[in-house]
Amino acid sequence: AEESARREAPSYSTASIVNSATNLAGELAPNTIATIYGTGLANTVRALRAEDIRNGTLPFELSGAGVRVLVGTLPAQLYYVSPTQVNFLIPPNLKAGDTDIQLTLDGRAGPAVRLKLLESAPALFQLDSEMAVATRADGSVVTREQPAAAGEVIVLYATGLGRTDPDAEYGLLPLRPAYIRRFPELAVWLGGKAIDSRSIFYAGVTPGFAGLYQINLTLPEKLELNPEVRVILGSQASPAGVHLPARPQQ
Repeated sequence: AEESARREAPSYSTASIVNSATNLAGELAPNTIATIYGTGLANTVRALRAEDIRNGTLPFELSGAGVRVLVGTLPAQLYYVSPTQVNFLIPPNLKAGDTDIQLTLDGRAGPAVRLKLLESAPALFQLDSEMAVATRADGSVVTREQPAAAGEVIVLYATGLGRTDPDAEYGLLPLRPAYIRRFPELAVWLGGKAIDSRSIFYAGVTPGFAGLYQINLTLPEKLELNPEVRVILGSQASPAGVHLPARPQQ
């Protein structure tokens, strides 16, 4: 019996806990959407549904799944569970520094693995392996077939941009915009050059989505085809090799 219990315990490691936007380990901060990859993480596949959110509160458990994730001493809100992957939100009220993450399934505990949380860990969500997710002011998605144009207003979507003012509330969906605290330090690079900081007019939470940030900006008049896009915050930068579907002026 003891052996079967051991065999059924969830299995994962420090290296298999990653930033959900980049799939990279070690790139995590408070209020960041994260993923645990492993085996035996859940007995079912279950995604967060509208009815799981009650009074603007995200669930610590998806009903019927029996999965919980502790970050330090705090239960994390869950977005998705499956036997090999669990997506969760690192609580926004944690401080940067070392913390333990532990997943339990029906009370059977996986290992408590130690991770270092950064103040910020900027990461852009991607449409595919090359292109960043971006929308226009009207909400339509920017794609290779419908690229953004020079001078156009676009919105980039990220996680890991750190604390906001006011702070995100633990467990609650944000209902209104809140700028990131380090807004003056934020830079967006296109094609290896920082755009004019005055053309970035918002960087903060996306109302209605916990752990999701958006950056609203006006693209420069000079734009190369599908430039590399990176978000820089202090000494941290989003990974290289992500591009914005965009075209120069005709």
